Amino acid sequence: MSKNAMITRVENDRILILERIFNAPRDLVFTMFKEPEHLKNWWGPKGWELPVCTVDFRPGGIWHYCMKCVDRNQGQFYGMESWGKGIYKAIVVPELIMYTDYFSDADGNIDEKLPSTEVTLEFIDMDGKTKLVNRGEYISAEALKTVMDMGMEQGITETWNRLEEYLSQIR
Repeated sequence: MSKNAMITRVENDRILILERIFNAPRDLVFTMFKEPEHLKNWWGPKGWELPVCTVDFRPGGIWHYCMKCVDRNQGQFYGMESWGKGIYKAIVVPELIMYTDYFSDADGNIDEKLPSTEVTLEFIDMDGKTKLVNRGEYISAEALKTVMDMGMEQGITETWNRLEEYLSQIR
């Protein structure tokens, strides 16, 4: 296991906690989550791009984005779009971002058939490195299982690998 491996655990059958240490200062890692020009460089699993990303970074503001598969090797996923919508609840620069994450369509309409996630991102300063703790709370164990069955853990692992790579390029 590499020193930057993601640690995953589930609490109370419906809370998914993901942790990883990034070799970059907290202010920089925090910035990666609030500016579209940065998000477009790393958000989404390997082989996916972010052709649409709008961010209104304030409590009550909306983050609306589209992930699109651009990797022909991903077979049936090639060309697929996955839309998401986050509604920010609380922001403490550079320590905390809380938002509700929804599946949506291109117009920002929430897909009620898929589970939403109450997300808390905590950025912990570790002498020039940053420990990122992502706490995703679901309405039920079944809702958590739904997103896990969709490959969410692998998707976040690949997304955070892309973030680590991007951070190393811009530092």
